[in-house]
Amino acid sequence: MNDINSLAFIALFKNACEKCFTHKMVQALSETESKLFYNQVFEQTGLVIGWKSLKNYSAYILNPSHAKEENPSTASLDTLARYVLDAPYITEAERKNKESHYPYWFQYKEQWLKNKKPVQKKKPVKGFLIIAGLLFLVLMILLLFFSSKKDKNIAEDFHATSEDSLQAQGWVLQSKDEPYWNRRNEQKGMLSLFTLRGDNWHDSANEPGIKNFLLRKISSDCFTAEVHLQNFFPDKEWQQAGVLLLEDTAFKGKSLRLSLAYNDFFGGFSKPKEVIIQAITSPGNGLTRPEEIAHVPVFTLDSGKEDLVKNNLQFSALRIEKTGNQFRLLYSCSPSNNFAFKEAATTEFDMHPKYIGIFALKGFVNDTTVIPAGFTYFTITNNDCEK
Repeated sequence: MNDINSLAFIALFKNACEKCFTHKMVQALSETESKLFYNQVFEQTGLVIGWKSLKNYSAYILNPSHAKEENPSTASLDTLARYVLDAPYITEAERKNKESHYPYWFQYKEQWLKNKKPVQKKKPVKGFLIIAGLLFLVLMILLLFFSSKKDKNIAEDFHATSEDSLQAQGWVLQSKDEPYWNRRNEQKGMLSLFTLRGDNWHDSANEPGIKNFLLRKISSDCFTAEVHLQNFFPDKEWQQAGVLLLEDTAFKGKSLRLSLAYNDFFGGFSKPKEVIIQAITSPGNGLTRPEEIAHVPVFTLDSGKEDLVKNNLQFSALRIEKTGNQFRLLYSCSPSNNFAFKEAATTEFDMHPKYIGIFALKGFVNDTTVIPAGFTYFTITNNDCEK
């Protein structure tokens, strides 16, 4: 950055920190403070700057001679300027289409050059003790809010899919497949996972494993989890996508998998190929035979009707309701995104999952086409367990 841009960036970052924390930055941001700052910027602007980048910026600004020199992108500068200037909420896609010239960064820099001081709304001074008390109260409320949001009720629309953003929201990526993971944004407004070779239980020749498996911890034994998919049309052997409950991340404990899947296996009988809702439990402990607890044909793939099936699979959703040892499994498939859920099965299963994940896979087959599964929404809500 040239001197003017560098000085304007430093002023902008200090201004943004002061807006977030209501006091001037006097030391480099901690990890907790950086994540809080990240969430504040994202919730107000709709745009993402990774918390690690914010942490590094603060270290550089306060100790330029000791920290690595930082050179933020114009997009990041515009995001900070939007936050400081209270710009309207916007998504990355909308900014790229309508405001790719990054107007708020240049507006901020122009005002800064005129005033030689950060652009910030003035706040009345009410005394050190009042300000300190209000600061403490605000920080406690924010920490409780974000802690509650992460540990209890989660809602994710996958508009921000950078690794920093997903990690900040509590997601963990397992078995990363770089080429396909780099394509996770190719369908706008959603997270694309691909039906790669893999499965969550082993067979005689393969160890369990799901590539680009995205999972997170569960904080309650009773919950409702829901995932939405868009334009996912499995039409080849074992292609499927859905949600997976696990006792451990190594696929050794008990598990329950609910998925939208393709099926053409009928034990030698001749039947139309089908798209199904399938639910499978695995007992873990080295036992190799899972149990199919739900097999609901949603559509048959009769010749010439593929386009009709695709239309009816524009929007699909899966839901798991867990109360004690009872699991209620539901699904929805429709050309519109507000179709009612139907029950696939209710079962008793002595399992206490610690993790929940979303996935796409095709089993241990090599010749099936890889297709994307577009995840548009995920939520998990903690419920009170019935006594």
